[in-house]
Amino acid sequence: MARAVEQFTCQSCGETYRKWQGRCETCGEWNSVVGEAVEVAVPKGMSTGKGREIIFTALDTDTTDHVRNLSHIAELDRVLGGGFVPGTSILIGGDPGIGKSTLLLQAVGKMALKGAPCTYISGEEATKQISLRASRLGLANAPVQLASANSLRDIITSLEKVSTPQLLVIDSIQTVFADNLPSAPGTVAQVRACAQELIRYARKSGSAVILVGHVTKDGQIAGPRVLEHMVDTVLYFEGDRGHQFRILRAVKNRFGATDEIGVFEMTDTGLQEVANPSSLFIRDTDKSLSGASVFAGMEGTRPLLVEIQALVAATSQGTPRRAVVGWDSNRLAMMLAVLDARCDLSFTACEVYLNVAGGLRINEPAADLAVAAALISSISDIPVPEKSILFGEIGLSGEIRAVGQTDARLKEAAKLGFTTAIIPAGSKIKDSKMKIIEVDHLAEIVSLFTQSTPITQVV
Repeated sequence: MARAVEQFTCQSCGETYRKWQGRCETCGEWNSVVGEAVEVAVPKGMSTGKGREIIFTALDTDTTDHVRNLSHIAELDRVLGGGFVPGTSILIGGDPGIGKSTLLLQAVGKMALKGAPCTYISGEEATKQISLRASRLGLANAPVQLASANSLRDIITSLEKVSTPQLLVIDSIQTVFADNLPSAPGTVAQVRACAQELIRYARKSGSAVILVGHVTKDGQIAGPRVLEHMVDTVLYFEGDRGHQFRILRAVKNRFGATDEIGVFEMTDTGLQEVANPSSLFIRDTDKSLSGASVFAGMEGTRPLLVEIQALVAATSQGTPRRAVVGWDSNRLAMMLAVLDARCDLSFTACEVYLNVAGGLRINEPAADLAVAAALISSISDIPVPEKSILFGEIGLSGEIRAVGQTDARLKEAAKLGFTTAIIPAGSKIKDSKMKIIEVDHLAEIVSLFTQSTPITQVV
């Protein structure tokens, strides 16, 4: 017999407690601990012979490649690793209004127009509202099975009576509820139970299931953390409402890489793919300005050119401000310390502002050299050499370390009209028509703006 007990669960992180408390000790959220009734089975002896025997197989039992179903949106297929693998579960999260529903509606619409059965179930909008959006996107004639429902029992029952879809979208998992649980929709117990049942349906039927998840104020997917462990792929749809572009990023993918991104542009007719993302993040003008440098980075297998802006302003305050947008603030502090200790450039009496143009966030250590160049350019008021790109990692002793995929970075820069590359010494270059400037130490970058020592040049 199962007995009912009451436990208290944090709705932000999923931590459980024996009694109610106002603040979660794990995530620090206030008023997020809610009591839930949970049925717990009475432990019994686990003797052999009473369970169902499972089948063991070898590692090489099935070595055939899975046939992927294309979404016919190249940027989405890139992030997924080549398309939807049948029977997989995908969780996508993002800020409200960022375009999650628009992207998924475009995906099911384009797949349906190509003959693939697709189903879109919304728990937040009526079917008329979705139809209006489909008309705006030019997908009104797409044969998509559309429904508005919240009950998990009704959803599973209806899916078993129609043709199995290649792609099933549930928008969103926080609005779906199981009627055998006493808790409200969106709680930890409901989200976990509903997601587990939909994942089981995906594996049984062979459909690719996409679950849309709400996010917290910190940008993390709301609900229990175990939800991200249950699914096969976790995608984050990022973007700034002040900019027209959106970035789809994979943070977990059992069937593909986790460092790929897809870039989209929000227009009146929906999300449009951006074939050349570098054009979004660099200026079109040829005028050189101090405090700006162009970083040749890599996002997965894709080279991406980004403009990094720095502003160093004198201040009389005892504690100068350091503000960073799009980069790691701890790495900026380290960079300022290296410039002070190894290059005799003091920023202690200056406020420092660093910005990655376009709202993109950079996590690659290769951006160190471009950031340092922007900081030195701003404090000296001398522009970085025109039509030049920079990349390289900087160590605590001021040495500049080589990074990978140099040829891909140089090729992308040359394609966009850049003529000079300032890179770490010893980088492996196969063939490049650009003027290459190799540097060993951060002090050589300072010489670009003081002209105190020459820099080794390799043509």
